[in-house]
Amino acid sequence: MPDQRPPILGHFAFCRFTDRYWTLTSDDRGAFHEDWLQGLRAGANTKLYQVFPADTSADILVWSSTEAGANDDVAKFFRQFATVTTPHRNLVEATTILWGMTRPSQYSKARSKQEIDPMSDERKRYLIVYPFVKTTDWYLMGQDSRQGMMNEHIRIGKEYTQITQLLLYSVGLQNQEFVVVYETDELPLFSSLVNDLRATEGRRFTERDTPLHTAMYGSADEVLALFR
Repeated sequence: MPDQRPPILGHFAFCRFTDRYWTLTSDDRGAFHEDWLQGLRAGANTKLYQVFPADTSADILVWSSTEAGANDDVAKFFRQFATVTTPHRNLVEATTILWGMTRPSQYSKARSKQEIDPMSDERKRYLIVYPFVKTTDWYLMGQDSRQGMMNEHIRIGKEYTQITQLLLYSVGLQNQEFVVVYETDELPLFSSLVNDLRATEGRRFTERDTPLHTAMYGSADEVLALFR
């Protein structure tokens, strides 16, 4: 049966606090956190993650998810995000933004039990996000050849039952074709999965799958308290 769920927009904003932010008092930082977060939550299901010191390019990650079934849903989200963030651009800046939308897979008819539900409040400890681009040769191959390689990819993924995945499509919308998202409670286990996947035939047709971003989940209060 075809997947009847509306598409979900997934938006990942990696943000860094500015020099101006660090001149504020702790109370003023807290007031900014509350105002900004309230506005972000008004437009989408919003989760916060700690990035620094896993990466120096950002302090936190804001993961926003919202239904994108209507033609103007994405535009509404973008307007809301800009509206609530613009007044605070002297305090926080987005260093990287990745986004895309869900859609049914052409390689698997059934919904995977390891598929991430972006609207759920249940999150694993670690989130890994990266852009992904296939080579031209991949798209010029026949469906059967691609399906065979994807079957191997899917089989390996199913061996790591503790790891969940979300694939967002951004072909023609951003520089990458997909945004790949994984959740796990064990980083060494995820590293093993990636190692196994890179030994598959399909790896020959990967043009780019970096930079990788690793972030740690916490409640909004826990994450923001680290930078207050």
